[in-house]
Amino acid sequence: MSAASSAVTPNQLIRKEIQSLHAYHVPPSADMIKLDAMENPYQLPQALRDEIARKVADAAINRYPDAGAHQLKEDIRKVTQLPAGTDVLLGNGSDEIIQLLAMAVAKPDAVLLSVEPSFVMYKMIATFVGMRYVGVPLAEDFSLDLGATLAAIERERPALVFLAYPNNPTGNLFDAEAVRRIIEASPGLVVVDEAYYAFASDSFIPHLGKYGNLLVMRTYSKLGMAGLRLGFIAGDKAWLEQLDKLRLPYNVGVLPQLVASTLLAHHDVLLAQAENIRSERTKMMAALNKMVGVQAYPSEANFILFRVAKATQIFEGLKQRGVLIKNLNGGHPSLTDCLRVTVGTPDEDARFIAALQDSINQLA
Repeated sequence: MSAASSAVTPNQLIRKEIQSLHAYHVPPSADMIKLDAMENPYQLPQALRDEIARKVADAAINRYPDAGAHQLKEDIRKVTQLPAGTDVLLGNGSDEIIQLLAMAVAKPDAVLLSVEPSFVMYKMIATFVGMRYVGVPLAEDFSLDLGATLAAIERERPALVFLAYPNNPTGNLFDAEAVRRIIEASPGLVVVDEAYYAFASDSFIPHLGKYGNLLVMRTYSKLGMAGLRLGFIAGDKAWLEQLDKLRLPYNVGVLPQLVASTLLAHHDVLLAQAENIRSERTKMMAALNKMVGVQAYPSEANFILFRVAKATQIFEGLKQRGVLIKNLNGGHPSLTDCLRVTVGTPDEDARFIAALQDSINQLA
């Protein structure tokens, strides 16, 4: 090894904006009630688990997967009821798709625009690919500030706009007419991110044929396939043909394709679990609203954002009582004293509510 090569350091080679980032943090959750990651808390029925086990036992894992994932794409088209003329691109979760989109449009001085607070990966991935990120603050109640958003679009001329629908971490569903106004005003692509579609009352899938610059992205992670890491984006074939050039070969493996297709054949089972989560969300919201000092925000996702005094101390108190949720305090100015809890099983939610009340009482 030469003296020159041994002397080089990460600080010399790694871009400064990457050095300033923090890696996406996933806290340890062993022996805790895990309500921090918006996962479906329910196991699959035993008969369906047995069916998957039989298929996995016969899977050709010694071979590369179908590079085009043709069967899985067809299954997705069927259950999603995509409009005619639209196609599907698959990703290793929606994160990979966000990165493909950003890479595709990252010309010099290109802008990626979103609202804030929203999904942190929009800003992080913009930084990864060297795009300039513009975040438009939401209104005080976390609704879209349409005037400010339209003004930012006119000023910045973004190549790419992301709108989470419902929004994460706030849980609310933006006004559909305001979203349409943003699509119509945008000079570039608008991606409506429907990661929580199974728990929401509206979707932009039916609008795909109406707007040439609209793409709709979904993940199956929240529906019960978090371990498979499977997301997709739907839209006009002309867009997806270009994005597909950036997709790494065989990005969705043999087992994710096989298991996802099996589960989509039993889509009704997953949707029934989602309905249970929606029902439990209503009960949890009622319980939070009864608690003195807690402000819970309306949600159309599988989690609830709430504000409470001394949020970080409450968060630690919950951990001491064996409950892990998400601490958002300090992450964004509008999320001061905010925590986010995933809707779990009835037993998990009851234990969370009891632990939250105990933590509040201890600090009173």
